[in-house]
Amino acid sequence: MKGKVIISFVVIVLTALGFHASSSAFPTKPITFQVPWPAGGATDVGARILASIAEKNMGQPIVVINKVGAGSQVGLTETSRQKPDGYYLGFVSVPALNTIILDLERKALFDLDSFVPIINQVIDPGLIWVKADSPYKTLKDLLDDAKKRPGVVKASTTGILGDDHLAILMMEEAAGVKFRIVHYEGGAQQLTGTLGGHVDVSFDNVGSVAPRVKSGELRGLAVMDKERSKFMSDVPTTVDLGYPTVISSSSRGILGPKGIPGPILKKIQEVFLDAMKNPEHLEKMGKAGLAVKPMVGEEYGKYLRDIHERAKPLVDIARKDK
Repeated sequence: MKGKVIISFVVIVLTALGFHASSSAFPTKPITFQVPWPAGGATDVGARILASIAEKNMGQPIVVINKVGAGSQVGLTETSRQKPDGYYLGFVSVPALNTIILDLERKALFDLDSFVPIINQVIDPGLIWVKADSPYKTLKDLLDDAKKRPGVVKASTTGILGDDHLAILMMEEAAGVKFRIVHYEGGAQQLTGTLGGHVDVSFDNVGSVAPRVKSGELRGLAVMDKERSKFMSDVPTTVDLGYPTVISSSSRGILGPKGIPGPILKKIQEVFLDAMKNPEHLEKMGKAGLAVKPMVGEEYGKYLRDIHERAKPLVDIARKDK
């Protein structure tokens, strides 16, 4: 019996040592960085900027892949199913994550507890925008027309029940209007559709179109925030225009499948936080019109749960509209 106890103790010690060695050696192979949105959109751009800088300190390549479908649900499902060893990480857009879970018709195979929050990268205020030759010069022009033609003016989103969809619902309620909502699969499709005249106005985010607004190709009607964006300071906010309840933003960050060992998780968080603070990252994100706002670990987890609670009543409104 005594011999068996000694052998068991040795096995436990060796296992622990082996785990410690594998954790301290992490990573020993490339890391997959999955974006659940199409290439070319704001989330994808931010992810690729971050990966190119973080991999220098990670010691292994960070390979960005796009797994698109169902307003990011396909990619999030894939992330939740991965082995929790730190080698497969997924980008996430909020509140899209929350509304997928809250909308029971989506039948999500994951919930918030399926993931470990790693770090947030961006908080991107919502923007109501049109193409440059649109007859809508101001938000008032848009809303006046929508009141005259309820259910006719086409307003687009980058995905059903994402922040843009919720923003349209908020504006409808606040202004007493009704749009005909068109859902695209990501910002790249939305831009093509809007420039092609297939929709009249788009609800998205500052970072998705800031360079095009600055160049004059597009016109911003309102930033859906309390403060004006530094990337388009001449565009008024919804608060400026008398709609203080229409506040919207999209945050983008990194999640992993639940169960990533503590030492590995800590290293991942440290590497990405250092990368986000890197002047090169801040410069490139600034040029793209993306506002960097790191939140790590528990702080990020609390933020995700707070957004979850705030999204519940808006999801209920969306269900009633179906």
